[in-house]
Amino acid sequence: MSVSLSTPVTGVVMSGFTAPTYTVVADNAPSVFGKQWSVSALGGTQAGVTAASVAAPFSVSFFRPAIFKALGKTNPVTGLLPSVPKNQYKAITRKGVLPLAGQPYSNLIITTTIEVPAGADVADAANVKAAFSLHIGALSQIGAGFGDTALSGIL
Repeated sequence: MSVSLSTPVTGVVMSGFTAPTYTVVADNAPSVFGKQWSVSALGGTQAGVTAASVAAPFSVSFFRPAIFKALGKTNPVTGLLPSVPKNQYKAITRKGVLPLAGQPYSNLIITTTIEVPAGADVADAANVKAAFSLHIGALSQIGAGFGDTALSGIL
């Protein structure tokens, strides 16, 4: 199954937000190796939040490698791989935010970079899936606390 968002996306509850949802529309990704969705409308209670605009984007993008890396040959003497290349995937969220009242928007950027060792997709698919499961589950579980950390500086 490929990456595809259904709309609306249910957001994680944050302090001051009640049942946040984001209506997303397919958008043009900055690369042919990506997919992007922009937020066209908001749901729930999110006072002060704005949907995407030219001045203040609100989008989520997913990228795959432009060229997939494969495993090389093993050393004929040791039988070991000399190196294990990694295929890099990314998820990037962009949101225009005001750094100061009356000033132009500046982009807040959240990036998750995933580096999958070449060959692991075939040799150890279950553990690749487990890593994604934990990572995304942990982000979901600590979403509100991490959002508060970005405001208070207290981890």
